[in-house]
Amino acid sequence: MKRLIIIVEGQTEQEFVNSILAPYFREKEIYSVTAVPIHKRGGGRGGLSNYDHLKKDILKFLQSEKDIIVTTFVDFFRIPTNMPGYADCMIEGVPHADQVNCLEKSFGQAIKDERFVPYIQLHEFEALLFCSNKGFEYYYDITIYNKTKEIVDSFANPEDINSSPQTAPSKRLLSIKPDYDKVVEGNLIAMEVGINSILEKCPRFKAWVKKLCEVVAK
Repeated sequence: MKRLIIIVEGQTEQEFVNSILAPYFREKEIYSVTAVPIHKRGGGRGGLSNYDHLKKDILKFLQSEKDIIVTTFVDFFRIPTNMPGYADCMIEGVPHADQVNCLEKSFGQAIKDERFVPYIQLHEFEALLFCSNKGFEYYYDITIYNKTKEIVDSFANPEDINSSPQTAPSKRLLSIKPDYDKVVEGNLIAMEVGINSILEKCPRFKAWVKKLCEVVAK
């Protein structure tokens, strides 16, 4: 059994891994799961503004030990332009899912290590919250959760909620609730939604989790 390192974009994703993904992995008898925010130059942590910071973290962990699997949990929304293959993958008119698949493939080829599993969340963390209106109904009043329900009902796959600056999942939520707190509220909502609903509604996310279960257990 290998150790699993998930390099995340920030504190929100780190908490999501610790409170939701790690317990799921434990059910699959995967016990060593660590979420690590990206380390920035100057000691800062969190946020993907430069591919070089992410690459440095990935290589550091891969070089640290043999029995390890390293993966990423970062957003496609506003992904850095210096990601491997960015110019070739981000062709205008190409479906977003194809762009992400292309970026992940280029990302893996750049790292060149079979212990690395690249993953880019389409379109961002908040997409997972729209798998069900259950979390919004639990924490918000009817004026808010009636509006979130319209979004939930509009997308069979929340990963299809698009990534324009105005209509990305987080922007939609902020337009409904301007004081939305991503770190606190985002994870409380995700916990109420539950991992099973997320896996059921988000095929790319499900495929990533399934692959991690397979490669860690080898």
